[in-house]
Amino acid sequence: MRGADDSRAMQPVQTDPPPSFYERVYAVVRTVPRGRVITYGHVALVLGAPAAARAVGYALHSLPADNDVPWWRVINVQGAISLKGRGASADLQRVLLEREGVTFDAAGRTDLARYRWWPGEG
Repeated sequence: MRGADDSRAMQPVQTDPPPSFYERVYAVVRTVPRGRVITYGHVALVLGAPAAARAVGYALHSLPADNDVPWWRVINVQGAISLKGRGASADLQRVLLEREGVTFDAAGRTDLARYRWWPGEG
């Protein structure tokens, strides 16, 4: 004979859906400290999707206007702003990085050996 408690044990447990890839990108980028940068590819690697650097870029491009994600801290593997030559957004990204102390050379590249942030770093 089954008790009332047996039927409850058979019901699936309700859980929240896992975060989307974009939400996971935003969570990683939020951890990048002021004055440091990370590459699109490194964000993808941290998320376990090493071939998804372009998707990281799409995620950042899709950010709503009112957000707390420091998107400007993500640059390309050459140490450059990927928006270079694309107008105000590229200019804004460089200004925001420079305000945080990140410098650029004459070619518009930053020294990744100096400014690159590695997750888990103190």
